[in-house]
Amino acid sequence: MFERLISYLDSIRERDPAPRSRWEILLYPGVIALGFHRGAHWLFEAKLFFLARFVNHFSRFLTAIDIHPGAKIGKNFFIDHGFTVIGETAEIGDNVTIYQCVTLGGTNPTNGKGGKRHPTLKDNVIIGSGAQVIGPITVGERGRVGANAVVTDDVPEGATMIGLKARSTLVPAEEWVKEFIPYGTPCDDPCAEGESSDCVEKLQKDVTRLQEQLEALQKQRAGKVEPAPDLFAERKSGTKS
Repeated sequence: MFERLISYLDSIRERDPAPRSRWEILLYPGVIALGFHRGAHWLFEAKLFFLARFVNHFSRFLTAIDIHPGAKIGKNFFIDHGFTVIGETAEIGDNVTIYQCVTLGGTNPTNGKGGKRHPTLKDNVIIGSGAQVIGPITVGERGRVGANAVVTDDVPEGATMIGLKARSTLVPAEEWVKEFIPYGTPCDDPCAEGESSDCVEKLQKDVTRLQEQLEALQKQRAGKVEPAPDLFAERKSGTKS
């Protein structure tokens, strides 16, 4: 057991250049939270759910890291800093690194079925600070999720995910207030498939009009006076009609 602890602390030193000794790593909130989780998970597997939750809440009070007792975590798991939430059915492989303010969240529990609701992280995955990984998706081995990214789809092995998925759904509010959306993030894209292409076509037309107007202004300056075309003439005429 002592050798396993030394191996774990050394694995953290390989990923974090800040600590000067293994003793310092023992004070890391992520290390303390993982230690409490090992005990809470053992109690959870023994169906001592109240005691498991008590250990979980005490750990969260000390470390600001909330790991559900039911989560399954492999070897050499490292949470760098705190304020991380890991859900009940999350599964984490070996040598996974998570930075601060990460959520491994679940999908809608209101259908009455527990099941698999949280992500699965394979070996050697890195999750950047502020990232939100939502739903029963899988992040493949050596997958990377950039800071503040929102991920609701499977991540292929070795892929890097960056950026926000958030955008206007164009769905009336009264349609969504009927249901609870965990973390405010729909896992299905309700936008119509043709809407994005229509927006691109409109932007392309606007760019063409801008180019025509620019050419007309250049001719005016050169002495060849021609009336500059109205950039949004078509839109104005369409509105009047």
